[in-house]
Amino acid sequence: MAHAHDEKEKEVNVENLYYLVALACGVFTGWIIDKGWIWVLVGAVLGLLTAALFLRVFVRGREER
Repeated sequence: MAHAHDEKEKEVNVENLYYLVALACGVFTGWIIDKGWIWVLVGAVLGLLTAALFLRVFVRGREER
């Protein structure tokens, strides 16, 4: 019984990884545009919004099936 309890505690929350990758990609995209620092921030915000959409629609929907 104790072994089953340990496996539940070892589950890792990977949502932060999605947000980190999306933030890095958004910043990189804003940097590539090379129109100024404001576009780096816009890219970061859009990357975070995309990650939130991805997590809410695709990743959460997979658990319900």
